[in-house]
Amino acid sequence: MPFSPANPDFAAVVRGSFATQGLMQLIGATMERVEPGAVDIALPYRDDLTQQHAFLHGAVTTAIADSAAGYAALSLMPAGSEVLSIEFKINLLRPATGPRFIAEGRVVKAGKTITVSRADVFGYSDDKPIQIATLLATMISQAG
Repeated sequence: MPFSPANPDFAAVVRGSFATQGLMQLIGATMERVEPGAVDIALPYRDDLTQQHAFLHGAVTTAIADSAAGYAALSLMPAGSEVLSIEFKINLLRPATGPRFIAEGRVVKAGKTITVSRADVFGYSDDKPIQIATLLATMISQAG
């Protein structure tokens, strides 16, 4: 579904906010796509981000999914707005393997105060995506 951003500078706002997130910097996540209602966050595999079986830790998967869903919502907000997650559910579908991961955040239903977003997380191996998780989130908008 195509969305129209309320702020013509939405991409700069989203990228600027992402750049201030200490957790995303700590884990080495990067923002690859910013469009109205759609944000992709990439993450390379690192041994220090794994659990005991050498799979990407579920908390890390959740972090990039939550951020992608939240920034997808922010891309549609008026200037001066911020968003916060107020609820989400994640399904970890299979072990998170691969040298690279991408969380694809998409707005499902945009609203003035409440927006519902989702994020699908894929592990890439040989450039073939395998879905490892899906998140459904509720975001609240507030004045910055």
